Amino acid sequence: MELASKKTGLSTARLERITEHLERAYIAPGKIAGCQVAVARHGHLAYHRSLGMMDRERGKAMADDAIFRIYSMTKPITSVALMTLYERGYFQLNDPVSRFFPAWKGQRVWVSGEGASMVTQAPARPLSMRDMLCHTGGLTYGDALASLGAPSTGLAVDRAYAELGVRRGRNETLMAFMDKLAGVPLLYQPGERWMYSLSTDVCGALVEKIGGRRFDHYLQEVIFAPLGMKGTAFHVAPEKADRFCANYRRGAGKSLKLLEAPDTSDYLRGPSFFSGGGGLTSTTHDYLRFCEMLRRGGELDGARILGPRTIALMHRNHLKGGADLASMAIGGFSETANEGVGFGLGFATTLDSVKNGALGEGDYYWGGAASTLFWVDPAEDLTVVFMTQFMPSGTFNFRGQLKSIIYSSIVD
Repeated sequence: MELASKKTGLSTARLERITEHLERAYIAPGKIAGCQVAVARHGHLAYHRSLGMMDRERGKAMADDAIFRIYSMTKPITSVALMTLYERGYFQLNDPVSRFFPAWKGQRVWVSGEGASMVTQAPARPLSMRDMLCHTGGLTYGDALASLGAPSTGLAVDRAYAELGVRRGRNETLMAFMDKLAGVPLLYQPGERWMYSLSTDVCGALVEKIGGRRFDHYLQEVIFAPLGMKGTAFHVAPEKADRFCANYRRGAGKSLKLLEAPDTSDYLRGPSFFSGGGGLTSTTHDYLRFCEMLRRGGELDGARILGPRTIALMHRNHLKGGADLASMAIGGFSETANEGVGFGLGFATTLDSVKNGALGEGDYYWGGAASTLFWVDPAEDLTVVFMTQFMPSGTFNFRGQLKSIIYSSIVD
């Protein structure tokens, strides 16, 4: 991809507003340490900048090949991996998860109470593969999101996750995780509501079980290697450690505080639990290639990952009755606003730009806990990737601000 405004229909001068805005509003006042932005249209790179610092404490400027914790931007990759198995005929979207994990046949739905006095009922239908891709199965995140800056829900069901030892940490495995999760009561009847959850970690376990190889190996063989995503992995290899960013959080008085230094990060060690919901590290270059594959209908540079009709199915709204998240979602924590937003097979999608208050109707997207984000807009033939390392996400509306600048730069 080359920098060519005639090929992109984007005004180079107007795109420079991205640099001006991020420097003025975030980097100069020290709200974030640094960031990286890439904008491409019609397959040509229109804007790419590395701004600020990747490691403020060590005085390291943001490098073009910097490696970021992408957290929940792992989810779309995992969803694509599972859909490669759908395309090979291994399952249908309405198949029950228990077809592959029989222990899930005994799941119950919470009605009231907690602990020994909890009242449950049988689900109206089994949890489906679609439910796992859409976060509509009744699973939650337990209290796991508290470490990412989200408030604990205090739900009785969430406490059951802790009681059963459901976790994604070191010395855990995907198969053990699935066995424990089978005993957790569902918060609601499958398909009836939407709640951000461990569902995409379940998708990773399904890839491992159905694909017949370790989840990280499947991703490497089926997605990363074909797309040339050489900087994407569940850990940062020793030879790449100097490219790894520091991670920051908002401290007292809105100050910027170091959360995790790159040289002491757990990401320097290979995990035992390969989290399909949030475990990957990646680069702007790599994630842009993933987005370009999506934009092109599942193929990039001769490597076909999915068919174009599968991609189209994935970014349609799969919520019951065509509803938006505002009417379906339980809880306030996710990587998107709810008004005018639907959810498909691994992506949020803008259904109504008026309700949503942002341009880009028909786009599909997601983000990560350290304020990373991307979107793909089929109508405008546009892909955007924004990387930074600042928690919690949602502190700043990077997506809305970037959309205002980028869409107003389209001049064709």
